[in-house]
Amino acid sequence: MAGFPEKAKVVIVGLGGIVGASVAHHLIGRGWDDIVGIDKSGIPTDIGSTAHASDFCYATSHDFLSCWTTLYSIEFFDRMGHYARVGGLEVARVGDDARMDEIRRKVTSGRAFGTRARLIEPAEIKEKFPLIEEDLVQGGLWDPDAGLVIPRSQTVAGRLVDQGVAAGRLQAFANTSARSLVIEGGRIRGVVTDRGTIMADHVVVCAGLWGRLIAEMAGEDLPVMPIDHPLTFFGPYNEFAGTGKEIGWPLLRDQGNSAYMRDTGDPKTAEGGQIEWGYYEETNPRLVHPRDLLEKEEARLSPSQRDLDMDQIMEPLERAMELTPILGELGYNESHSFNGLLQVTTDGGPSMGESQKVRGLWYAVGIWVKDGPGMGKLIADWMTDGRTPIDHNRIDYSRFQPFQLQEDFITARCTETAMKVYNPAVHPREPFSGGRNVRRSPFYEREKELGGYFMELGGWERAHGYAANEHLLEKYGARVPVRENEWDNRHFWRVSNAEHLALSEDCGIINLSHFAMYDVEGPDHVALMEWLCAAKIGGEANIGKGIYTHFLDEEGMVRADLTVFRMADRCRVVDGADAGPRDFNYMKRVAQDKGFDVTVTDVTEKYITLGIWGPNARVTLQNVAEDPGGLSQENFPFAAIKPIRIAGKDVTAFRISYVGEQGWELHMAYEDGLAVWDALRSTGVIAVGVETYANTRRMEKSLRLQNADLLTEYNLLEADLARPKVKEADFCGKAKHLEYKAREHQPAMLCTLVMTDNVDAAGVARYPVGNMPVVDPATGETLVDELGRRSYTTSIAYGPTLAKNIALAWLPWSYCQEGRELAVEYFGETYPVEVAAVGYKSLYDPENLKPRS
Repeated sequence: MAGFPEKAKVVIVGLGGIVGASVAHHLIGRGWDDIVGIDKSGIPTDIGSTAHASDFCYATSHDFLSCWTTLYSIEFFDRMGHYARVGGLEVARVGDDARMDEIRRKVTSGRAFGTRARLIEPAEIKEKFPLIEEDLVQGGLWDPDAGLVIPRSQTVAGRLVDQGVAAGRLQAFANTSARSLVIEGGRIRGVVTDRGTIMADHVVVCAGLWGRLIAEMAGEDLPVMPIDHPLTFFGPYNEFAGTGKEIGWPLLRDQGNSAYMRDTGDPKTAEGGQIEWGYYEETNPRLVHPRDLLEKEEARLSPSQRDLDMDQIMEPLERAMELTPILGELGYNESHSFNGLLQVTTDGGPSMGESQKVRGLWYAVGIWVKDGPGMGKLIADWMTDGRTPIDHNRIDYSRFQPFQLQEDFITARCTETAMKVYNPAVHPREPFSGGRNVRRSPFYEREKELGGYFMELGGWERAHGYAANEHLLEKYGARVPVRENEWDNRHFWRVSNAEHLALSEDCGIINLSHFAMYDVEGPDHVALMEWLCAAKIGGEANIGKGIYTHFLDEEGMVRADLTVFRMADRCRVVDGADAGPRDFNYMKRVAQDKGFDVTVTDVTEKYITLGIWGPNARVTLQNVAEDPGGLSQENFPFAAIKPIRIAGKDVTAFRISYVGEQGWELHMAYEDGLAVWDALRSTGVIAVGVETYANTRRMEKSLRLQNADLLTEYNLLEADLARPKVKEADFCGKAKHLEYKAREHQPAMLCTLVMTDNVDAAGVARYPVGNMPVVDPATGETLVDELGRRSYTTSIAYGPTLAKNIALAWLPWSYCQEGRELAVEYFGETYPVEVAAVGYKSLYDPENLKPRS
C-alpha cells in the first residue's frame, strides 16, 4: 500500500459519507485528479448519518433548487443500479384539511419545478399501500419517482470511492481524523491529520455531523445542528419473503403526525423482514452540538445513534397505529430502534461553497441523502467553473452574516427549523420567532408606538404596516379587499394596502434601514467596480451619481442587482439585506484574485436610510430641508446624489425610486436618523410599511428582485435590464453578454402577468403567495423554454391601484406577447392570467396617475 501522501490538489474531509463520496466522484468527472479523501471512521462511514439514514428520496419541496438536486440524485442512484423507484405516498387524515391543502400545494409546486407528483384518492392509496386504514384518510399525493436508495446510500458511497481509487484519481484513508488546518495568508494550505500533514490547494469539508468542528479550525462556524430522529422497527414482517426486494410497498409519509413508514423488504436482505417507523419531534426537538458527540470507542451504539426513550414517541406512535394497525400487531424490535442524528440548518438550506475567511476551503454540510449526488455536482461545478448551472444563492455559505454565525443564534434558529422538519406547512412569508431583535433602526421605538407589524430581514426588524394607519381603511376600504382565505391572509396586514394608496395620493416615508452597504476604497476602487459592474462606473461625469447596475457571472448571467454611489474618494455599494452578504464576499474575492488594491468594508450598521415618495414628496422634503431650492426639479435631477441638511443633520439625498413615485432615498449616519425621522413626521407625513416598498408598489412598477426574479439562470437581456449600449470597458461576463445581445431574440423574457379571475371553486377570491406554475391553457402543460427552463411565478402581490394580482414570470419567447392568455395553478386549482407586459414595462405610471391596463 502506498504511504500517506504529503500533498494533493484536493483533500476531502469526510469522504466516507454520501456527500463526500459524491463530491469526489463529480470532481473526477470534471477532470480533477490528485484527490485525497480522509474520514475519521471507516470508508464508507460506519458512524456518520449516512450509515443509518432512511435513504428516502422525495422531491416535494417548494423551491426549485431542492427539487432539482433531488431529481438529479434520484437519476444518479438509478443509473448506478442502486435505486428502488417504488413511489411515495403522502396522506392527509380525515379532518386534517390543512394537511390536504398542503398536499395540493406540493403537487402544484411539483408542476412548477418538474416533478410528476399528483393527487390521489383514498381508494387508490389503499390499493398502493394495503396496510393503511382507508376510511381514516381523505386523500393524498402520489410521487411515482420517490423511492429508496438500495441497499443503502452507505453502499453507494463506498462504490463511488472505489471507482475513484480504481481510476487512479483518488486516494482514500479511513480512520484518519483531521486535527487542524494549515492556513497561511488567508489561504488553505493543507490538513494536519493523525497520520501526518497533507499540503493541498483545496480542502472540502463534507464531515456532516462533525462539520462545525472542522470549521472551528478555520475560526468560523456553520449554522447547522444535529438533532435526534427517533427510528423504530417492528417485526417480523414477512410479506416479501423470497422476493429479494429491499422494499416492497411504496414509502408512506404521514406528515400530519410528523412521521413516515416503510417496510424493509425480504427478511434475507440486510435489514429485512421489518417495518420501519420514523418520527420527527415537533415540540421538544433534542439538539446536540457536535462537540458533545462521543468518539466511536466511547459510544454505546455509535456517536450518531443515541438511546431511544419510548416516552419520546408514545403519543405519535399510538396515532400511527390507528392509521396503520400492523404496527400494533407486530413485535417492537427494541434492539434495532434508536435515535439517529441528522442535521437541520438555521434557514432550511445547507452550508455550501467557499469559506468566508479562508480561500480554497470549501464546505458541503447540512445535506440529506436525497440531495447528496446533486449537491456534490454543484460543488464540483462551482469549484471548476466558479458558478453552477442552477442559481445557488440559497445554499451559499456566503449568505450568512456574522450575527447569523453566533452560537446562540444558531441554536435558536435550528431549534425552530427542527420543529418544522416534517409536519407544519411552512408559509412562504412565515417569520422566525427566535433570533429576533438583532438589529433595530433608530426609528424602532417610534415604529412600536405606531403599532408596527414587524417582520425580519437580515436581522433588521421591519414594520410591514402600522396599526396607527388603520383609520385609512375608512377611506380606502372599498379598494382593499378582505382576504377570506386564511392562508392568503397569513402574515399579511390589510392596512399596508391602504398605506400604499395613501402614499400614491400624497406622500409617505418608509424605513429602509435594512439596506446592506459596503464601502470600496483604495487606489483601484473604480477599477474593481468597473470590472464587476455591467454599467459604466468610471469617468468624472459619474462622480456624485447613483448608478443602478448588475454584476454578471462569467456566463453573462445576472448575479447581483444593486446601486453604486460614485463618491469622490470611494464607491458605496447599496444592496439588499439578503443578497448583500454574498455580494460583499464576492467583491473581496474578485479584488484578491485580480490583484486590485482595495479594501471592502461593511458599513451597514453605520448608515441608515429613509425613503420619501409620493406626488407631494418634494414639497414635504422642502418643508424640512435647510435649502428648499436645492430640491427643485432643475437643481436635483433623477439619479443625482447631493448633500442636504435636515434638523441640523447631514443627509445624502439620492433621487431614485423603487416604488415608482417621485422621491428620494435619504442616507445618513445611524445616530442622526431619529432627528431626521422626527423632522419629517412633524410635517404630518405618514409612515408607510415596507410591504408597499418591497411588494405591492414594486409589482405595479414591474420592478425586479434579486434572488427571486433575477437569477444566474437568466441573462440581463432576458431580464430586460440591459442598457442600450454596452460600455467600452471590459467587465465580467461581457463576452457572453455581447453574444446574447447578437441574438435575434432571447430564449425567454421576464414578463408581468395579471390574474384576470381569482375566484376559486368555492367562490372565494384568492390572493396567491409563493410560486405557481405557468401553464398553457390549451395543453395544461407547464411552459418550458428551449433551454429547458420551466415557467413559474417568481414574485406575486395584489396591487391595490390596479385591483389585480400581479406576478412576474419567465416565459418562453414564443409565449411573449402582450395580451396572451395563459394560466397559473394555486393549491390545485387553475386561474386565468394575461401577459400584461413583456420585459420591463410598468403597469402603472404615477406621472399620469392612471394604470396602463
